[in-house]
Amino acid sequence: MRIALGSDHRGFGLKEKLKSWLASRGHRVLDLGTDSTGSSDYPDFAFRVAEAVAARRAQRGILLCGTGIGMSIAANKVRGVRAALCLDPRMARMSRRHNHANVLCLAADGLSPDRAKRIMDAWLGSEAEAGRHRRRVRKIDSYRSA
Repeated sequence: MRIALGSDHRGFGLKEKLKSWLASRGHRVLDLGTDSTGSSDYPDFAFRVAEAVAARRAQRGILLCGTGIGMSIAANKVRGVRAALCLDPRMARMSRRHNHANVLCLAADGLSPDRAKRIMDAWLGSEAEAGRHRRRVRKIDSYRSA
């Protein structure tokens, strides 16, 4: 699977560890930054990853910042993206199965590499369910604010 990966400065260290883990599992990683621990703005990287997923240059995206909240808010501004902040493997599975999340957001502060890998493994290994879940996701995707 081709995965777009991005972080701000607070997520950079964990991103670098997860990048090699994803590649070792056979995924093609498109690293869209940041490239250092120097101060950076999370929306820049959230938009890069979300746009790559929306344009189908990547099947899924993974974003990291301190809390994961800013990344999820920014990524969800991109049409066609359903970004989910997941704190454990169950949330990750459900975000895929019921909400068809195509971008995973992780909180780098206080999240160990092992726990992040378990969350990503659950998310990458789950598929979107049809039926009532597809109907609900279509409602989300078609909504337009005034």
